[in-house]
Formats: sequence, structure tokens, C-alpha cells
Amino acid sequence: MQTVSRRKALGALGAGAIIAAFPFSLRAQAPRLQSWPLRAPRRTGIHDLAPAPDAGVWFSAQASGHLGYFDPAKGTTELISLGGNSSPHGVIQGPDKAAWLTDSGAQAIVRVGWPDREVRSFPLPEGTPYANLNTCAFDGDGDLWFTGQSGVVGKVAVKTGQVSVWDAPKGRGPYGICATPAGEIWYCSLAGSFIARVDRRTGESIVVEPPTKDQGARRVWSDSRGRIWVSEWVSGDLSMHDPATGKWRVFKVPGERPRTYAVYVDGRDIVWIAEWTGNAVYAFDPVTEKFERFALPRPGANIRQILGRKGEVWLPESGTEHITVIRTA
Repeated sequence: MQTVSRRKALGALGAGAIIAAFPFSLRAQAPRLQSWPLRAPRRTGIHDLAPAPDAGVWFSAQASGHLGYFDPAKGTTELISLGGNSSPHGVIQGPDKAAWLTDSGAQAIVRVGWPDREVRSFPLPEGTPYANLNTCAFDGDGDLWFTGQSGVVGKVAVKTGQVSVWDAPKGRGPYGICATPAGEIWYCSLAGSFIARVDRRTGESIVVEPPTKDQGARRVWSDSRGRIWVSEWVSGDLSMHDPATGKWRVFKVPGERPRTYAVYVDGRDIVWIAEWTGNAVYAFDPVTEKFERFALPRPGANIRQILGRKGEVWLPESGTEHITVIRTA
């Protein structure tokens, strides 16, 4: 029996159908994939998702204006109304175990308590032009930062409820956002093709230009070392910026004319990306610099975001109204 000494070694597998096997040097066993249709009373327009503090999964139901809750054990879907003109985009779990959403339709950040399901709205300041709110992340102080693709970056001071908004460099484009283990906030600009660190004291954005011009940075995620991984929609590449050294690495995603939308780094520092042209998800090991491909079972899955918890990588299929999980442990 071969021993995998590195911390990326896996344990026993969960249930599901095997669709791809990693080389034994990379994985102790093959991850498994399982999918469910969203049996909701109406089309949800699922966009982003996030594991809930129980065994379920939240998702932003962009088309219907709800927070969705999916129970994998029962295969059931619950829709929680956010009220008004809701059209949520991003959803994450907060330090308070609640669901926090960026609601572009309501021009507000919305908190849904869990499990009480109490809805509270944090509107953008009066007079703020339409922000097209996208994604959000909590910093090391417990405050929520968010992006608006119309050209803004903002913050909810959670203790006071005050919402602040700043203009982003180069105008429209802010999209993906993440926090590092040190609690710093980084975001990327799809239209501006850059990444930026936020000065949490002033709200100023410190731009970092990538080596590839006009690459279309769509989402960002930090690994355990604080390195920023970027999914490049226009170039199709996966790139990485190390703030400690100021250096970049660029990795060519397999396939012909890839379109790399989502990026997520799991607890073992494996980088997961969603690639639209080939309708696939890839796992990238930064140590071996190898990609492993997971073909999606339905055409046009259109996975816009990835999140997970220990042993699970969750995928929202916005093109098919399904939720999929890849179990890695």
C-alpha cells in the first residue's frame, strides 16, 4: 500500500458515481460525483452557492428572487423569499453562520439568519447609481466587502450596519472577491482585467496588473499561503499572483479555446476551475502542476461559481437547474 505523505492525501470516499480517477501519486482514491435536479416550483436561475452550517447547501436563485436551500439527504429544495425586486447573485456563509447575499435587484446586501430564516436588508447608500452587485467576502475584522460590476467596491460594517461604497479603478468590471487567511480582501475586474487588494482602512484599491493583457479576470480565490488564484475568462488561463514576492505564474488550461469562469481553492490547496467550452471542471495541483478533468454529465452546465467544505466540492449548474458535488474524501 502506497503512503501519501503530503497533506493532500485523502481518506475514504462518499457515495456517488465515479467519473474520473486521479493518478495515484496525486490522490489516494478517485473522487466521486453526484447530481440532483432542483425540484423547485419555478425556475430558480441558480447562480452561486455556499455550504450551509448544517448538511445542506444554499444557493442564490437569481431568476426567482430567493435564497435557495437544498437538502442533499432528501433531494428537496426550499425557496426563501428575499422580498421586493430581489435578484441575488452571490451567496456565502458568514462568521455568524447566516447566509449573506449580494442582491443586484434590490441594490442591497441581504442577510438570512440560520436556521430562523429571518431576512435583513442592508441597502446601498441613498443616491448610489445601480451597482450590479456581484460577490462578497468577510475580512479579518468580520466586515463584509462586496463588488459591483458597474464599477464599485463596498463594505458593510456588520456591528453598526453602515454600508459604504467606493468607486473602483478603471470604472466598470469588479466581479470576484475573496479573503486571504490573514483577513485581507482581494477582488478582480472582468472588464478592467486586473486584480486589486483593498486597503480596509480607506477603501482604496491597490491595483496589481497581470502579465497577460486583456485576460478578463473573472473570479479570484486565496490559497492557504495567501496566493491569489485567478480564473481568466477571455484568455482561458489560470493564473496565480503571490503578494509576498510580487510574482505571477500563468498556467494553460487544457482544451481548445477554453473559457475559465469560476475558481476555488479547497482545504488541501487544490485549485478547482470551471471551464465552459469543454463543459468540464478541472482540479489543478500546484505542486505537480497537473490538471485533472471532470466531464459534466449534462451539456451546457454553465458553472459560474464553486465552493466547498471538507471533502466536498459543490457546483451550481446554472444552465441545467442542477446541483452537483464532487466528493474528494
